[in-house]
Amino acid sequence: MATNPWYRSRTILLAAAVALPPAGLALLWARRGTGVFAKLLGSVAIAGIGITELVLLFGLRAEMDGSGISPIVSFYKPDSHYAELERDRARPRPVRAKTLEEVEVVKRLVDVRPAAETGSAYWTDFRGPQRDGRYEEAPIRTDWPPEGLPLAWRQPVGGGYASFVVAEGSAFTIEQRRGQEVVAAYDLETGRQRWTNSWDAEFREAMGGNGPRATPTWHQGRVYALGALGEFRCLDAKTGKVLWSKNILTDNGAANVQWGMSASPLIVDEKVIVLPGGPGGRSVVAYHKVTGERVWSAQDDQQAYTSPMVATLAGRRQLVVVSARRAMGLAVEDGALLWEHPWVTEYNVNSAQPLIVGESRVFISAGYGHGGTMLEVTRDGAGFAARVVWANTSMKAKFNGPVLHEGYIYGLDEGILACVDAATGERKWKGGRYGYGQVLLASGHLVIQAEDGDLALVKATPQQHLEVARFPAIEGKTWNNPALAGGRLLVRNTTEMACFRVGKQSEVRSGKSE
Repeated sequence: MATNPWYRSRTILLAAAVALPPAGLALLWARRGTGVFAKLLGSVAIAGIGITELVLLFGLRAEMDGSGISPIVSFYKPDSHYAELERDRARPRPVRAKTLEEVEVVKRLVDVRPAAETGSAYWTDFRGPQRDGRYEEAPIRTDWPPEGLPLAWRQPVGGGYASFVVAEGSAFTIEQRRGQEVVAAYDLETGRQRWTNSWDAEFREAMGGNGPRATPTWHQGRVYALGALGEFRCLDAKTGKVLWSKNILTDNGAANVQWGMSASPLIVDEKVIVLPGGPGGRSVVAYHKVTGERVWSAQDDQQAYTSPMVATLAGRRQLVVVSARRAMGLAVEDGALLWEHPWVTEYNVNSAQPLIVGESRVFISAGYGHGGTMLEVTRDGAGFAARVVWANTSMKAKFNGPVLHEGYIYGLDEGILACVDAATGERKWKGGRYGYGQVLLASGHLVIQAEDGDLALVKATPQQHLEVARFPAIEGKTWNNPALAGGRLLVRNTTEMACFRVGKQSEVRSGKSE
């Protein structure tokens, strides 16, 4: 009977399987006298040992992508990440750029930056001023270098899926840091942390991921921030001091939704609108933006994951809300129902922002095979009605709000970029895989934050998919919306944040001509 030499002994095999699993596999399959079935079982055991070691020692994790089917594998150790973040925030903020030339450009920009630029307040809401993903403050450069846009700074960030809002030289977001939700203000030019406001809260969800979701809102020197478990705070934008606070779930007798509170607060006149989804007429709630006192509450819907919007449709200024079961228009004054349209998606996942199209139309969309519908809101006697103009599956935006440009809707149809005629619903083209990322519109181009962390620039044309540039911006699964303000492009995910210079003014000030 054939014997195994010492280096193929069971003891050495076990030691190798623990110390270096690939070596253990090699030794297992080199053993004489061991049957194939036994070797297969041994391979499974050794693979299990290897995976366990990768998880425990190196932080191997498998997160689900936006489809909920394919895993995204990465390495992440929370304690190590938070320790790195805390060290980063504790040290003086350096200027972080790729080259010495970029450092000099940043220095010159800081020195000559006009007061009007530092004091501007443009991107103060989720997905921009109208919550429609459009950037119209100034032209952006559309000749992105092959190596990527100039980097202003890069640093670690806490967990969660919120975006940034930008005002008066600061960028605001909400993060998960250890067992706390943290609202943070950063200097737009350097990334230096200016202040934080935190409270004990940790939302955890295996499929969607952990951490806060709702992007804060800036308005007249105040920051309105909502945590995933319902904690709602009005903060002084200069200092982070709490001006008033309440938990919108407990205050309205509401149960949290499966994937956590996600709707960004909306300022309308003297009111701040939130969507707790409480019963008994407490689904949509308006608090006074200065005092925090309840102004009104209305409707009985379970809420979903879209943010409220304000729009003028059929001549009436109104709130547009998409709940778990319907799209609706509500009176700004008291939340009374003006019109509604049934909108039921599997798992109650209505999470793509509605899109206002012209003076009377609203485009709504959802994933899970649901598709998109163009509604037209019209006067109906003393009230209003919503009729379907067209409906199809050409645009299945899951949690990725589409944008409108010159009569065409551009968005991610289950991870693939598509262009749809807003008037007819006809798909003009579909191409370019960006996963479940996010899309903005600027200077006739689509600025796409891909799910894998890449940034891409695509020409907004109904003729064809035309990608102008693409480069790796941040690492890891990226679902957070990018933000644009003052010629800066801010991106983040659950572990990393970065600021890139995309404005044309940066070219002029660095000595280049437009």
